[in-house]
Amino acid sequence: MDYIIIVAGGKGLRMGSDIPKQFLPIGGKPVLMRTLERFREYSKDIQIILVLPEAQQAYWHQLCQEYHFDVEYTLANGGQTRFHSVQNGLAKVPDDAIGVVGVHDGVRPFPSIEVIRNCYTTAREKKAVIPVIPVVETVRHLEGDQSKTVPRDAYRLVQTPQTFDIQLLKAANRQPYNDGFTDDASVVEAFGYNITLVEGNRENIKITTPYDLKIAEVLI
Repeated sequence: MDYIIIVAGGKGLRMGSDIPKQFLPIGGKPVLMRTLERFREYSKDIQIILVLPEAQQAYWHQLCQEYHFDVEYTLANGGQTRFHSVQNGLAKVPDDAIGVVGVHDGVRPFPSIEVIRNCYTTAREKKAVIPVIPVVETVRHLEGDQSKTVPRDAYRLVQTPQTFDIQLLKAANRQPYNDGFTDDASVVEAFGYNITLVEGNRENIKITTPYDLKIAEVLI
């Protein structure tokens, strides 16, 4: 059995909105609904776990009624950090489960079906997989008040879903939290496991600013 944990805990501060960014509409439908629909489109059998802060859940249920949203999912409470939110989501996965679990940003509604499939398929063999895209602009490394250009071919931009063997991610998430856990791959890496990279899709943007919303409308 495969699972996807969709983490949505944004407050919308960079969006300049009182409404959390995951609830803002693109193409006439909230971002988060489009994200859940994309994974249901990928698989009718995948188990979807949605992680939301408790304070946002009543509004989410209101939106689901308003938009007649009927994608099935299991709800988990958000935690203090992304790491703790993922822990809460993983707790909804049976301890003896065998398969692949993905973790995805709720405000990334455009992962391609091909990328999702590649992540899950590759994770069955490699155990820990993340989608990445090339850096297309010049990159400079800051050193105090100095900076220097670094070879962009040596860097990649990381996306989600990040997919893992279920038992590996559960074990990795039993580690004590530290500030170096910026995503799930960093948690698994700290546990001593190598990460496999697969090609992502550039449309798989993370919607965090008003500019991103405009791009999302074009993509829709």
